[in-house]
Amino acid sequence: MKTKSSWKKWGATLAALSMSMTLLTACGSSSSTKEQASAGGKSDAVKLRVVWWGAQTRHDATKKVLELYTKKHPNVTFVSEFSGWDGYWDKLATQAAGKNAPDIIQMDAQYLQEYAGRNQLADLSSGIEVSDLDKNLVNTGKYKNKLYAVPLGNNATGLVVNKQALEKLGITPPKSDWTWDDLFQMAKEIQTKLPKGKYALADFSASLLGSRTLYEEYQLGQGKGHLTSSNGKANIDKETWLKWNKIFSDLRKEGVVPPAEVSVSEKQYDPKQDLLLNGTVLIKAAFAAEYPSYEGVTPGAYDLVKVPDGKQASGYLKPSMFWSVSSQSKNVEEAKKVIDFFINDKEAGEILGTTRGIPVSTKVLDELTPKFSQADLKQVDLIKATAPGANPFNGGPTGFGNFDKEFTNVEQEYIFGRESANQAYQDILNKWDETIKE
Repeated sequence: MKTKSSWKKWGATLAALSMSMTLLTACGSSSSTKEQASAGGKSDAVKLRVVWWGAQTRHDATKKVLELYTKKHPNVTFVSEFSGWDGYWDKLATQAAGKNAPDIIQMDAQYLQEYAGRNQLADLSSGIEVSDLDKNLVNTGKYKNKLYAVPLGNNATGLVVNKQALEKLGITPPKSDWTWDDLFQMAKEIQTKLPKGKYALADFSASLLGSRTLYEEYQLGQGKGHLTSSNGKANIDKETWLKWNKIFSDLRKEGVVPPAEVSVSEKQYDPKQDLLLNGTVLIKAAFAAEYPSYEGVTPGAYDLVKVPDGKQASGYLKPSMFWSVSSQSKNVEEAKKVIDFFINDKEAGEILGTTRGIPVSTKVLDELTPKFSQADLKQVDLIKATAPGANPFNGGPTGFGNFDKEFTNVEQEYIFGRESANQAYQDILNKWDETIKE
């Protein structure tokens, strides 16, 4: 029979054992969600911040996929941060510099080298299944042979045309087999039939899509190559640049494109302030992945055609966007699982559709194609039309994203008449030297 003293010792021993078991359990709490779930244990709560840009259709689809992920993984919840393209990169740069970057970041090719080069992105070389993706497309997310961004869609630049308006004017909407000269001639013809305050064409030299993007495709069509040479140096052909800006200067004077103050006041995707959606212009440039943002506002009103060619093909295929993970994230492995879910889960793919471009997983794409809407199929058609003569993709050197913004800023100074064409060209070269890190 145990004495009172013996019971006390026994109780102390049990308490010590209990504490040891608690500590052991705590030490094992860093196991992956999958391992814990298979063992029947309860997963630790994880909250991930996710940031992206885009129109309302993309916002809605993305949030539904995140909700689906939480439904399947109840321990994981999300804080969503989303906006339009304008201001997105300034905010992200501030967050990253302040060690407050979101866990999962929607990334663009022109900013990838910049963020990866500053060690602000996590290595995604393992933990995400990419074997079902085109190898060349996957490689666009690499920096110094490590994967820092996983592509979410295949993309190309196109022109969104208000076909309903053109048909009412008695003008046959364009097809993808056209040239820059065809476009400018058509725009002049359209303008003769439009009332005051309406314009045939958006001013590509001041476009919110990125005046650099459109100029680069024009330069490619003239056989002058990308703005970045193979050795990472500037390759902005002066004669071609001056010709491009002279074309749009003349179109502004003729009233075929809007005045400078109208062009720069545009707010993309806003039904009241987007120049295509509010009927101010009838033709505007957009990436294929952006087409649902227009079609969704006025179904059946628009068409999507290939960027015109010059002496040779102007277009190229590019990743529409990527998911990246902040190197500051405390939940990198869970973030990888979320990205894997976005690109490989068929249910997620059905929700996303083409809101981020043509799905990158061939299995998901095969599953979805029979269910695609006409707007989705338009994107597929643009990719197919661009692919045969597509120029190689060139994401630009480190700092190219900042140069892209500066290029547009200089262009806007020029269209307001605050710089001559020659001054603006030299200013662009100066901006290259200031922003590009070789």
